Amino acid sequence: MASALLPRVAFATEAASAPYDFWFTRLMYESGDWDVDQRMPSNIIDSLLQYTTLRVDATEHVIPLADSRMLSAPFCNLAGHKLVEFNPEERANFERYVRNGGFVFVDDCNHDIDGLFAKSFEAEMATIFGDNALVKLPKTHAIYRSFFRFDGPPNTAFELNGWGDDLVHDYLKGIEIGGRLGVLYSNKDYGCEWDFDWRNKRFQAEDLTRFAVNIVTYALTA
Repeated sequence: MASALLPRVAFATEAASAPYDFWFTRLMYESGDWDVDQRMPSNIIDSLLQYTTLRVDATEHVIPLADSRMLSAPFCNLAGHKLVEFNPEERANFERYVRNGGFVFVDDCNHDIDGLFAKSFEAEMATIFGDNALVKLPKTHAIYRSFFRFDGPPNTAFELNGWGDDLVHDYLKGIEIGGRLGVLYSNKDYGCEWDFDWRNKRFQAEDLTRFAVNIVTYALTA
């Protein structure tokens, strides 16, 4: 399947002419603790290099959400534990990016549905896109078969260990624009799951970052 990947970055001229098909963009936002899971991007990048033929930039890019440079990124990540309260510039860029074909993977590091990050982020999405925009994704969604095949969102060790709200979330949420997923929202804390020392990867029974490959593949091709 990797040879069939055709990156979908035409929504920004700058991105379309870039030397890479993918670069990992972490979004800074003023209200919360955005700088989490620091080893996670390098592990995702490593898996994309192993499994796909994408031209992948090996460097993580950290860009303020209020900075117009984020509008040309093929993929953005936003995560944290604390309050999400966008300022006007952040809110405008988030909406413009998603409505123009961008993809944001948002990960709640608290992995619960009642925590500060979850409640405040969902309130932001309601403000920007409407009260009913963020919905549960069916297990038949294309993101679960965009590269590897999954029966739904894979569980994380943090859920299984009873941290957070003591629930194993059997769903992800998302916002679709024009029939395409523009925001993927997780309460499962994938970032912490993927934040491991790369030298320990050989001891894993199953590569934990395979679903990250699905997410990126969907972001670039859907």
